[in-house]
Amino acid sequence: MNHYATLLDAMGSGHLRPWSKRLPAQLASAFSTQHHGNVPAWQQLLASLPAHRARRIELNAPAVTIGATDELDETQRETLRKALKSLIPWRKGPYSVFGIDIDTEWRSDWKWDRVLPHIAPLKDRLVLDVGCGSGYHCWRMLGAGARRVIGIDPAMLFVFQFLTLKHFTPDRPVDVLPLPLEALPTNLQAFDTVFSMGVLYHRRSPIDHLLQLRDCLRPGGELVLETLVVDGPEGYSLVPEDRYARMRNVWFLPSIATAERWLKRCRFDDIRCVDDSITTPDEQRRTAWMPSESLADFLQPDDPRRTIEGYPAPRRAVLVATRA
Repeated sequence: MNHYATLLDAMGSGHLRPWSKRLPAQLASAFSTQHHGNVPAWQQLLASLPAHRARRIELNAPAVTIGATDELDETQRETLRKALKSLIPWRKGPYSVFGIDIDTEWRSDWKWDRVLPHIAPLKDRLVLDVGCGSGYHCWRMLGAGARRVIGIDPAMLFVFQFLTLKHFTPDRPVDVLPLPLEALPTNLQAFDTVFSMGVLYHRRSPIDHLLQLRDCLRPGGELVLETLVVDGPEGYSLVPEDRYARMRNVWFLPSIATAERWLKRCRFDDIRCVDDSITTPDEQRRTAWMPSESLADFLQPDDPRRTIEGYPAPRRAVLVATRA
């Protein structure tokens, strides 16, 4: 709970105040050992980290950099390396932590480079990142000038990955909370920019997800939506029979025209698709920091244009829209 004292204090006034009243109880529940048995071990891991505040912070380079190699001695670096390795798999990144390079499964910097040129400048904006994982993009949003960034992700492993990094720069106005989008108050209307990247296709009701995202935005605020898409006319959406690229929880892969129609039905304006890219095994791959199967294992060996199930290979689009 003390990880979020500064955030709770900042939320005590303004548009986030309704959420701040319920957030302590939500955090207490999320960090309860009844919900996740690894929490005590991960809390102990945080307590074992070197008591040092990083002097070098770089948030505008491909690898989010926290601390330089010479800021820690070899014993401290080895303690840190073991702690970081114990939090495998690292999926979103890359990071450099006191000279320890975390080569994550995703080259998330590539996605950021596709997104950033097309969105409203983040300077002085209050930003929400839904399904943020370890918070890589949250750090990049802060580096782009955001006033405060709040990421949410119910996966406790990813939250502790973020907390391990923030341990060394605790005063930065960026946080990752172990919560789903449904935990936020309805009709909050607080955030200037809301990101939902790699989430929509995991939702059983994409329309409900878009309406929840809209609820979080102030009038005139901007939604940045990145999702898997497929070819097809307006109205078409692929519904996998079971798995898609070996993922069970994939429900709807719309055409770009369908995704635009969904946004319009949810009362978004200025809807535009700003990027449409094939995901390659160079962008999502197995590494020493994520040693299990990755994209190359999910594609047909003799035809990488198809998933192992026979569906079109992953293709992602970025859509930007404004809350009316």
